[in-house]
Amino acid sequence: MPNVTKAYNFQAILEGALSFLPGGVWLLSRKGTGGTTSARYCYTVWLRHLIKTAPFRKGPPTGTVVELGPGDSLGIGLAALLSGAERYVAVDSVRYADTQRNIEVLGELVALFRQRAPVPDAREFPRVKPELQDYRFPDHLLPKAWLYKALDPGRIQRIESALRETQRTQSMVCYVDPQHKNTIPQGTVTHVFSQAVLEHVDEPNAVYTACHDWLAPDGVMSHVIDFKSHGVSKEWNGHWLYPDPLWRLIRGRRPYLLNRLPCSAHLDMIRAAGFALVSVERTHLPSSIETRQLARRFRRLSPEDLTTSGVFLVAQKPPMATRHLHQSACVESQAF
Repeated sequence: MPNVTKAYNFQAILEGALSFLPGGVWLLSRKGTGGTTSARYCYTVWLRHLIKTAPFRKGPPTGTVVELGPGDSLGIGLAALLSGAERYVAVDSVRYADTQRNIEVLGELVALFRQRAPVPDAREFPRVKPELQDYRFPDHLLPKAWLYKALDPGRIQRIESALRETQRTQSMVCYVDPQHKNTIPQGTVTHVFSQAVLEHVDEPNAVYTACHDWLAPDGVMSHVIDFKSHGVSKEWNGHWLYPDPLWRLIRGRRPYLLNRLPCSAHLDMIRAAGFALVSVERTHLPSSIETRQLARRFRRLSPEDLTTSGVFLVAQKPPMATRHLHQSACVESQAF
C-alpha cells in the first residue's frame, strides 16, 4: 500500500501552479492535445466504432456524424465520410487540426479504404480501444458497391474542398464550438462518437444531454473513456488521491484536464439524459490504492470503479414512442 504523497506527481502540481502566471497557459498549450495525426490510427479508431455499433444501426453509416473533441486531426471523421456518412461535424473548443495535414490524411485514408486494408490491431496500436474479435476489413458492413460510391473521385474532391472551409457550419466538414452546440439541428445526427475525450469535459452531463438532442430516434453514440490519471500521479488511478484544494492547484488555469468522474457516474448521466445503454465494455487494472486512502469525495468508489481504467460504451436514443421510459437495459462485459 503506497504512501499517498509518494503517489503525487509534483511536476504536475508545479505545472498547474505555473499556469496562474502570465503566459503560463500558453506554454502548457504548446504540448497539443496528445492526439495523433496518423491516418492508420484514425482508420483503426473509426472502424472499431463502426464495427462495434453495427448491431445497433441499420446498414452502413449515413447522414451526419458528430465527433466530440477531435483534437490534432479530423482523420477519424474523414474515415466516417469515406465509409459513406454524408456530413461530419467536429465539436471542439479549439481548432487544433491543420488543414494541409488533414488533406494528406484524407489521401492516405482513401488508399486504405481502396485496399480494404485490415483494421490495425494491438500489435500496431496496443493502447487503442475497443478491442475486436476479428480485425479483417468489415466487408459485411461496407460492401464493394457501397464503398465504390463512397470513394468516387468527385466525392473525395468535395470532401477535400470542405476541409478548406470548416468554418462554414453548413459545410460537408465543419467545426462547432461547444458553446454554440445549438447550431447542430435537433434530431438530425445518426452517430455521435469520441475517443478518450469525455474524461476531460467539465460538465459531461450537459454533453450527454446535447448528444440526445442531436441524435435522431434510434441514433447511436459510442465513446471510449479513459479513467487513468494521464500522468498527473504516479499511480494509474492516483488522481483520486488528491484532495480538492490540491486538485484545483493542479488544474490551474488550464482550459481542461480531468473531471475525475468514475465509470458509474458517466453511465448514470447517460441514462439520465434519456439513453438506453446497449453495450458497456470495461477495462480493468489492479489497484495498489485502497479506497480508504482516497480523497474524501472518492471514498465511496466501488471496487469496480476503483479498478476500471477505461470503458467503451454504446448508447442508443430510444424511438419517440418509448423515449419517456428512459430504459437503461445494459449488457456489460469485462476485459482484463
